[in-house]
Amino acid sequence: MIVLSGIQPTGRFHWGNYFGAIRQYVELQNQADAAYYFIANLHALTTVEDAELLRRYTLDAATDLLALGINPDRATLFVQSDVPEVTQLCWLLMTRTPMGLLERCHAYKDKKAKGLPADAGLFTYPVLMAADILAYDADTVPVGEDQVQHIEVCRDLAGSFNHLYGEVFVLPKAKIMEHAAKVPGTDGEKMSKSYNNTIGVFDEPASVRKAVMRIKTDSRPVSEPKDPESDPLYQLYSLFVDEKRREEMAALYRRGGFGYGEVKKALADAAVEYFAEAYEYRKELEKTPRKVREILEDGAAMARKRAGEVLHRAQAACGIRY
Repeated sequence: MIVLSGIQPTGRFHWGNYFGAIRQYVELQNQADAAYYFIANLHALTTVEDAELLRRYTLDAATDLLALGINPDRATLFVQSDVPEVTQLCWLLMTRTPMGLLERCHAYKDKKAKGLPADAGLFTYPVLMAADILAYDADTVPVGEDQVQHIEVCRDLAGSFNHLYGEVFVLPKAKIMEHAAKVPGTDGEKMSKSYNNTIGVFDEPASVRKAVMRIKTDSRPVSEPKDPESDPLYQLYSLFVDEKRREEMAALYRRGGFGYGEVKKALADAAVEYFAEAYEYRKELEKTPRKVREILEDGAAMARKRAGEVLHRAQAACGIRY
């Protein structure tokens, strides 16, 4: 099993990023024959226009991933733009990509439907994503349900190329992250930077507690029993604790006679405790940014070796290598 996934450096990671994806990356690196995880700074160019900010976000993303458990001895961690073979492969795929296929992709369609401007980067985003996957012969791509369409596009492009030129690419399969949590934000909606409702994984403990206290709750009286499963506050608490503590909190909800402030305090305590080790490790990594860069450089060298082999195969197949 060769696993590949990328994550965009569009800001510091929040609880939704961790429980929705990063936690699964850590688990999969120990199950796969090879795991490639990259920081998708080329994709981020469609949203981040400040060059210095993108550089900082990229290094922050690498530092965060290492602190959260990505192990360079088990996984290849690198920056997308450090592997130019991928953009070369992207062009080969682009020449065989029907316009209609890209016009049906949801990210482009959604922007167009809202009357928002969409650039060529967003339009061709699925082709670059396909190149990201195919460049490493990845057969397993962990994604959320909203990304399955992009894996289908990748399979379509690889299949068409193979049909025309022979068996060049491995056809990947989407691995739906079944244990990926749908993490509610401070407003009860899905946690997302777009909604400005996030709590950062590496926020200072005092900031975490302050953010948790701002989480919106309903106005039911203290004495009234409540359904834990339908409450965003309980859903968040459940992410950080074991089954015993989860059941104890659920029983408190069903019994009633408590205030949401009590749950918020328990949630903040649990979250700070959960990330405490990673928080301290990140502080150590911050003191040695050169170490982080060296890990990324080593990862890029390994990634380029594999991507170079795949690119040469594709170039020879379509006639531009002789």
